[in-house]
Amino acid sequence: MKKGCKYGTHRVIEPIGILPQGAKKISNDMELYSNEILIDVKALNIDSASFTQIKESVGGDVEKIKERILEIVEDRGKMQNPVTGSGGMLIGTIERIGAELEAATDLKVGDKIATLVSLSLTPLRIEEILDVKVNIDRVEIKGKAILFESGIYAKLPEDMEETLALAALDVAGAPAQTAKLCKEGDSVLILGAAGKSGLMCCYEAMKKVGSKGNVIALVRSQKDAALLSELEICHNIVLADARNPVDVLNRVLEVNKGQEVDIAINCVNVTDTEMSTILPVKNDGTVYFFSMATSFTKAALGAEGVGKDVNMIIGNGYTKGHAELTLQVLRESKVLREVYEGLYL
Repeated sequence: MKKGCKYGTHRVIEPIGILPQGAKKISNDMELYSNEILIDVKALNIDSASFTQIKESVGGDVEKIKERILEIVEDRGKMQNPVTGSGGMLIGTIERIGAELEAATDLKVGDKIATLVSLSLTPLRIEEILDVKVNIDRVEIKGKAILFESGIYAKLPEDMEETLALAALDVAGAPAQTAKLCKEGDSVLILGAAGKSGLMCCYEAMKKVGSKGNVIALVRSQKDAALLSELEICHNIVLADARNPVDVLNRVLEVNKGQEVDIAINCVNVTDTEMSTILPVKNDGTVYFFSMATSFTKAALGAEGVGKDVNMIIGNGYTKGHAELTLQVLRESKVLREVYEGLYL
């Protein structure tokens, strides 16, 4: 059994010499290297920006969504949307463990896991797409995948359904980073607050800022506003289009005593929302782009253009302890868990 690079560079076909995430094509040959893990895949959670782009490009036709996903995986050896560059994550069962990892991992054959590394770098082979859950970005398949030695994962918990855990773990980086960034008394703007990651971020922000803080939830529809009001996981709700930065700024100022916010967190799944995230933030404040629809060129040049000296954080989907924190949110909040169960089971 051959040994590969712990970061998976041995799987890169084009261009040679770079890491799998940045590669145009990788090998999805399921012959196992000694420091890899083979997964029998049950479902993919395509990241929201990617799934939205695919769905809109084919007019919402489910069969064409299937065709497009199969085309991408066939062409690239991985599920990486060539338009957004993003992927998602998967759940499955451990089928084989490479000889060199058997003693080094806590996994065993038969364990059910969710990968916490992106599908944009994961060798994937799809035998058949069984179903597409259009409203929740989930694709149920028969297939196999490879987890590299450096790949992170979470064992699926026994106290909740697999699909519920997958939905939460898919956005685990967002609430965990929110918990790290927010502190007592902060004013926090969350764009896309009624989405899968936005709800989690609202919950964590409310815990951190306390009674003297101000969590502002920005949503586009009255339905989303009603949901947030019912859940009581924010202090104020702003109804606005996140692609209209001046309107967003004015509405945020109205609910924050005329002051710019300390932190803005972007959880939207559409493009052109960079300036609506940056503009309402005070100088020396923090902007966290969790959305994979973000153009970091637009963000950097846009901030410069309006004279904003803010700290901008790329939405790294990993931070230490993120899986445990995110699953704990569903254990702590009965109402939030009920919402997730209604959406994702």
